[in-house]
Amino acid sequence: MTTSRWMIYGANGYTGKLVAEEAVRKGHKPLLAGRSEEKIKPIAQHLGLDYAVIDLRNHDALAKALAGIQLVFNAAGPFIHTSSPLIAACLEQGIHYTDITGEIPVFENIFSFDSQAKQRGIALIPGIGFDVIPTDCLARYVADRVPGAVHLELAFSGLKHISPGTMKTMVEMIPGGGLVRRDGKLIPYPLGKGAKQVPFPGGSHTVIPILWGDLETAYHSTGIPNITTLMAYPDAMVPFLHTGTAVLQRLFKIAAVRRLAQRFIGMAVKGPDMHARETARAFIWARAADEKGHEKQAWLDMPESYQFTAVASVLAIEKIFKLQPKGALTPSMAFGADFVLDVDGVRRYDKLKS
Repeated sequence: MTTSRWMIYGANGYTGKLVAEEAVRKGHKPLLAGRSEEKIKPIAQHLGLDYAVIDLRNHDALAKALAGIQLVFNAAGPFIHTSSPLIAACLEQGIHYTDITGEIPVFENIFSFDSQAKQRGIALIPGIGFDVIPTDCLARYVADRVPGAVHLELAFSGLKHISPGTMKTMVEMIPGGGLVRRDGKLIPYPLGKGAKQVPFPGGSHTVIPILWGDLETAYHSTGIPNITTLMAYPDAMVPFLHTGTAVLQRLFKIAAVRRLAQRFIGMAVKGPDMHARETARAFIWARAADEKGHEKQAWLDMPESYQFTAVASVLAIEKIFKLQPKGALTPSMAFGADFVLDVDGVRRYDKLKS
């Protein structure tokens, strides 16, 4: 398996570099790729790996770079800009595609290629990181225990540190506002509204609906028509979130403002350091319920989100090579609801200790 030829596109980014390091630790030798030789070459030399400089706008150069590659792992966000050319090339050449997106339009686009992926005998599996492995697996776990469930809520806490790529993606998503899924359809939802208390390991937190990939992925994984995704915030921030996010939404609709924010993020945001990745914890809560009030709750206690992503994504890639799934799939559709438990340090609870 470690001799399988695969590529990390965006290996010079914060998460891409972590995944490359984890891959080498496990004996893999992925090809590192990105737009800038200046940024890619030092990482490749440090890890003893080959590298390729690829402009995704150049179809012929991309096709040439993928010769002999069996799988592409895309770590270059915002994925709304990078996923389409890579997916097109993977479909053309019969190559598995994966990424760590949390962007709903990207999920929607990838799932539209399900039949083509099956015809080509490949898997298209987006979201094989903190977005969305843990939430997707826990959603599937609770849904399987409530046949006929019509409501699903997913919440997480502990996301204290954000990488440059994640923050740039957030800038791209803010202008669109909030969303929830109701009766199978995504509908607008005011940013900063809908606060509620959710119990997590270690204590209860205030959570607020946010845009999260499971609004799309959990719908495919579970078929549940009503889905809300939420994130924990400090109580002191809650009164200001609606006003603040509404202002940001209007501001980031201006393209020049988004470009300026992206440049600033690239210069100022570094992501969590090694100590934070090794010591911090993240928590997931899921609740599925049917029309009669029958419900199932469950929780995950897990490593820090970027640490989780580095380990889980390599595990997922190994699973793809082993199982050879086909089609456009969510992580739990490809690997099962228990896949998240394969990651060291992840614990699942059906009840919280009182």
